[in-house]
Amino acid sequence: MVDSTKKNPRHEIMMFNRKKLEISGVLNVESFDNEEFLLETECGFLCIKGQNLHMKNLSLETGQVSIEGYVHDMGYIDEHSGGSKGKGLFGRLFK
Repeated sequence: MVDSTKKNPRHEIMMFNRKKLEISGVLNVESFDNEEFLLETECGFLCIKGQNLHMKNLSLETGQVSIEGYVHDMGYIDEHSGGSKGKGLFGRLFK
């Protein structure tokens, strides 16, 4: 039997009043602190920035992550975008 999730990855983000995030399709939590989370998802690396951020729930088996705190910014880091060719992911993150 073929696993259909590999062909059609599912990644969803639900945000409630900029204070709670529920994210599915998470493969790995690369780094986190109270101001920034870096998550590897089915659709690329997702960077979340804010205040008093903390992980409420984590299940890498199901790919679910819940984050609480005040969200200021959220975006994907695209490896294939223009950016600096010689630098890796972390080189562009920590300029």
